[in-house]
Amino acid sequence: MRRVLLVEDSSNDVELILNSLSENHLANEVVVVRDGEEALNYLYRRGVFKMRMEGNPVVVLLDLKLPKINGMEVMTQLKADPAFRLIPIVVLTSSREEPDLLRCYELGANAYVVKPIDFHEFVDVIKQVGLFWAVVNQPPPGSLPSIAR
Repeated sequence: MRRVLLVEDSSNDVELILNSLSENHLANEVVVVRDGEEALNYLYRRGVFKMRMEGNPVVVLLDLKLPKINGMEVMTQLKADPAFRLIPIVVLTSSREEPDLLRCYELGANAYVVKPIDFHEFVDVIKQVGLFWAVVNQPPPGSLPSIAR
């Protein structure tokens, strides 16, 4: 089962992303968290996520402008931790600012995707992102859940 972690605080964007991934059969499981703190709790298996299934997501779709802990700080923590540094991170943002783009790549982003404003373009972009990262790309070791004995 390929698991995708979606870190997004916009309900509208979450709905569009989930619909696009589902309609195109691009992920078996999408875990949605609404802020950076929740993303880190999920990955580190803390709080409400303490009992979640083992294994890392095959990709993290990460918004930058998040409550509590912003996307850049989430990325900084993940890329500094040997347990998570290999997880591909795709930044999904509305920011076209060059400093944001540069900083994300400096921090180790694997892709930087600007969310289109047009509905159909947005859906198409998510389809392409999902197809590559959740289907075509070979995930790093530890991305798939352990098989029950």
